[in-house]
Amino acid sequence: MAFWSSTWVFTSKVPRKILFMFTLSLSVTYLFYSLMSCYGSLRFPLQENYVYQGRLVTEEATSATLREKLYSSTSQGFSDEDATERPPRAFSTSREDAGLEGTGTRPEPTEPGRARRGFSTTDSDPRGAPNCTSDYGEKKLPQAIIIGVKKGGTRALLEALRVHPDVRAVGNEPHFFDRNYERGLEWYRDLMPSTLEGQITMEKTPSYFVTNNAPKRIHSMSKDIKLIIVVRNPVTRAISDYTQTLSKKPEIPTFEVLAFKNRTLGLIDASWSALRIGIYALHLESWMQYFPLSQMHFVSGERLIVDPAGEMAKVQDFLGLKRIVTDKHFYFNKTKGFPCLKKPEDSSTPRCLGKSKGRTHPKIDPDVIRRLHKFYKPFNMMFYQMTGQNFQWELEESKESLSIRD
Repeated sequence: MAFWSSTWVFTSKVPRKILFMFTLSLSVTYLFYSLMSCYGSLRFPLQENYVYQGRLVTEEATSATLREKLYSSTSQGFSDEDATERPPRAFSTSREDAGLEGTGTRPEPTEPGRARRGFSTTDSDPRGAPNCTSDYGEKKLPQAIIIGVKKGGTRALLEALRVHPDVRAVGNEPHFFDRNYERGLEWYRDLMPSTLEGQITMEKTPSYFVTNNAPKRIHSMSKDIKLIIVVRNPVTRAISDYTQTLSKKPEIPTFEVLAFKNRTLGLIDASWSALRIGIYALHLESWMQYFPLSQMHFVSGERLIVDPAGEMAKVQDFLGLKRIVTDKHFYFNKTKGFPCLKKPEDSSTPRCLGKSKGRTHPKIDPDVIRRLHKFYKPFNMMFYQMTGQNFQWELEESKESLSIRD
C-alpha cells in the first residue's frame, strides 16, 4: 500500500509539473553561472566595445576620448611621448649639431608582433594592412617627412612638432630610403609610432635630400606625401658640419685644406660633402622631377632660431594642423644662444636639446669664407628662383663672425 502511495506521488500530474519546473529552474541557474564564469574569456572580433564611466561607448568614441586627452596634455607643451623619461634636449638648429648625426644611433627593428614604445601590435596581418592596436590606433607609413638638410635645424623642428597632439614621429632617423630600403616597407612601417584617426605620422632623415634614389623611392611609396626641408646659409652649414666632424676626429685636416683643390688658384672642392650638401638647387632638381613645389615646404634655419613660433606656424599650416605650438612653447636660452621648449603656464625648467650645443666654430680664414660666399651665390640665386623664397643669405656675408656658436 505504501509502495502504491509513493508511486502515485510521482505519477500524479501536479507533482510532475512541479518537478519539471524545479529541474528547469536548476538548469537555467547552472547555465547562467556557467556563462558568467567564462564571460571574461569571450571575444567579439567584429566589434569591440568598452565600458567607460558606467556607460557603453564604441571604439570610435574611445578614440575621440584619447584624442581629447592628448590635446589636454599638450596644452602644457608635451605630447604623450614627452611624458616619458628621457635625457634633456636643447631646442637648437639641429640634432646633428648635437653630435647625433652619423653616430650609429639607428632605430632597432622590432621583432614581428613585438610592441614598440609601449604599443602592442597584432601578431599577424595576412592582408598586409597596417598593424593595429586596440587602444592606440594603427601603425601607418608616414604622411610627411623632414628630408633635409643636415646641420640645418631638422632635430629642432622635429622636437617642436612632436609637441603637437596630432603629430606622431619616430625619434631616431630610420634612414630607410638611403640605407635600409632593401628591408621593405613593412619593416619601415613597424618603426612608426601608432596613430589615432586624424594624426600625422612623420619621420626625419636629413640625408634623404642628397640621396639620388630617395625621390623616386619616396614617390613610389606615396605620391601625395608632404616634404619638409630645413635650409641654412650654406657657408655656415658647411662650417657647422666640419665642426661636428672635428669633434669626433681631431686629426682631420683644417677646413681650409679640405675646402680647396688648389687654394692658390681658388679652386673649391665641391666634391667635399660638407660643401656639396649646400648646393641646394642641385639637389632640389632631383626632387622636382617627382614632386610639385606645393608638396614641399622650406624652413629657414636662421628664422627657426630667432622666430621659432613664426616658422612653426607656417609648418603647421602646411601640414594642415591646428596652430597648437605657439610662442608660449619657447624660451630663448641666452647662454646657448638658442630657444628651448617649455611647458606653457608652467614655471619648470625649459627643455633644451644636448650639452654639446653651443660648440664654438674653429677660426676660419676670412678670405676662405669670402670665397665660399662667392662660390655659393649663383646656386643660392637659382635656389631662390626655384622655391620662390629669398632667404637673404647674401646679407649675412658682411655680418659673418668667426666666433659663431653652433
